[in-house]
Amino acid sequence: MREIVLDTETTGINPRDGHRIIEIGALELMHHLPTGKSLHLYINPERDIDAGAQAVHGLTSEFLSDKPVFAAIADEFLTFIGDDPLVIHNASFDMGFINAELEKLQRPLLPMARSIDTLAMARKKFPGAQANLDALCRRFEVDNSHRDLHGALVDADLLAAVYIELLGGRQPGLSLTTADNTIPAASAPVPDGQDAGPLIVDIQNNEIRPVRPHAPSPAEQAAHDAFMDKLRDPIWLKG
Repeated sequence: MREIVLDTETTGINPRDGHRIIEIGALELMHHLPTGKSLHLYINPERDIDAGAQAVHGLTSEFLSDKPVFAAIADEFLTFIGDDPLVIHNASFDMGFINAELEKLQRPLLPMARSIDTLAMARKKFPGAQANLDALCRRFEVDNSHRDLHGALVDADLLAAVYIELLGGRQPGLSLTTADNTIPAASAPVPDGQDAGPLIVDIQNNEIRPVRPHAPSPAEQAAHDAFMDKLRDPIWLKG
C-alpha cells in the first residue's frame, strides 16, 4: 500500500485571497514505512508573502524569485503523488491550496476523499488535547529539535513518524529480516541421505537453501511409541 505524506508552505492562509503555494514536501510510505523516496520543491508564487506567513516558514520573495512557477512543476508533482492516498495534517488547508493551483491551470482537482487528515485522527484519538504537529511530536517522543521554522519536507518527515504512531506505532523489536536480507522459510522435503542445513529464502536472489531435518532419533521414536501405547482408547484409532 503506497501513501504520500504531504506538506506545503504558502504566502498566506487563504487561496481565495490570491495566496499561493511556495514550497511542497512529500515523501513516500509503503505499507506505512518510509521508502526514502521524496519530493521537495520551491515555487515562485509571483506575488508578495504575508509577514505572518514569512515569520512561520522564513521563506522570502527574494529567495523564491528564481524558482519555477507552479505550472512548471505541476506534472512532476502529480506524477510523484500518483493516485495514492495523501497523508496531510489539516488536510483541508493544503488540499485547498493545491486545488486552487490546479484550477488556475484548468487541471483536474484532487478529491478530498483521497486525503487522510492526521489532525482529525489526533483529535479523535486524544479529544481535548493539543493536536498540532509539535504537540504530537512531544506526545510520541518524535525528535523535532531541528524544526526551528516550518519547512515542507521537514514537516512531512515528522508527520510520517506521527502518522505511524497514530496508527498504533511500530514494534521495533519485531523483525522478520536479518542483516543479510534473508528470512526463515517454511520447511520443504529433503531427499533421503542429504545433509541438510536450515532452509532460508534469500529475498534478493530468491534462492532456497536446504532444510535442517527435525526427525526423531530411533530412541526418541521408541519412547514416543511406548508413551502412545499407554493411552486408552485414543480417538485417532476410532472409526
